[in-house]
Amino acid sequence: GGRRVPLHPDLRSALSALLRATDGVGPVIRSAKDGALRANSIVNWFSSLYREIGAVGCSSHSGRRTFITNAARSAHRAGASLRDVQLLAGHRSIETTQRYIDGDTDAQRRLVQYL
Repeated sequence: GGRRVPLHPDLRSALSALLRATDGVGPVIRSAKDGALRANSIVNWFSSLYREIGAVGCSSHSGRRTFITNAARSAHRAGASLRDVQLLAGHRSIETTQRYIDGDTDAQRRLVQYL
């Protein structure tokens, strides 16, 4: 069961290296004691990473929003559709996916020029 999600080549390489290093034992994101993190701890982990790199206003959820927005903007170049973005996001409805997609005023201006 479950769904299959394609991986970016860089992520695939990183996960393959982790698999070789750990023999596939243990979680991908580990605690300081090398154990599994709970969902809330992963949110906190992302928050501390964003703070370290100076990314103000970012969260684990904003990363998801950015992924979905960028996927929607790039879909046509890949021969994909908004439905493909929906499936990648794991949303049941296209309306949910649309709520994640940020608008771009500059892109709207460029689009009007093509009409």
